[in-house]
Amino acid sequence: MKVMEKAPAKINLALDVLYKRPDQFHEVEMIMTTVDLADRIELEEFKHNQIKIFSHNRYVPDDDRNLAYQAALLLKKTFGIQQGVGIKIEKNIPVAAGLAGGSSDAAATLRGLNRLWKLNLSLDELAELGSKIGSDVSFCVYGGTALATGRGEKIKHLPSPPKCWVVLAKPVMGVSTADVYKRLDLQKVEHPNVEKMIQAIENQDYRQVCANVGNVLESVTLPMYPEVSHIKSQMERFGADAVLMSGSGPTVFGLVEYDSRLHRVYNGLRGFCEQVHAVRLLGEQAGLE
Repeated sequence: MKVMEKAPAKINLALDVLYKRPDQFHEVEMIMTTVDLADRIELEEFKHNQIKIFSHNRYVPDDDRNLAYQAALLLKKTFGIQQGVGIKIEKNIPVAAGLAGGSSDAAATLRGLNRLWKLNLSLDELAELGSKIGSDVSFCVYGGTALATGRGEKIKHLPSPPKCWVVLAKPVMGVSTADVYKRLDLQKVEHPNVEKMIQAIENQDYRQVCANVGNVLESVTLPMYPEVSHIKSQMERFGADAVLMSGSGPTVFGLVEYDSRLHRVYNGLRGFCEQVHAVRLLGEQAGLE
């Protein structure tokens, strides 16, 4: 038997870091929303009691470093599953990009194995399990749009933002999230107004959404990687309505309301950046089939 799941990327409309906690994680406030760029996950039962990862992307690990592998292992251990599974990952989300590709793969694996192994778990139960794998996995189990607090595992659902285009541009290098957080100086950052972003989304006010994007991690990544700053300034020059780095980077996204402007931004970036995607905001929650 085979099960297919879609694993959408996310962007951070707002990302604030409040303080470092005693457990060495950071207390965050993030507004995340899914976009229509997704990996495809195919799960197939194995008779042998093993987990196998299959991917054509050389940057995707095929062992327990892979978050989808960790998700399958967690379900096997938690519920005493003696069956094996093959996990085929068709990678469309750039790797190490600040778009939660690995976390979304893990979340899709949790949802898919819930069906394949007939565990009958709710999304809330899957999200709680996902928090043991990584900070973004809980959000990715649900998808949609949400305020994430704690270390990212406490999820409060929000309405979908106003519909628009999202242009994603990733330079060739990857960024270590752990390294960025290690270098973060909270005395020297400008904190985004997360409450105003929530109000803008609830009021379906596109202009106010654009006015209130913000990410404290830019204070670390932009000085470290001039390529990211260059993409950001070029995206602004080509006319995106709002421009921000997603997560710890290096992907930069631009919000664009009108098709005519979209082509100008997209084509301008394609001139010097290899990985450019023009996608729609999804902003809608996943469901259980």
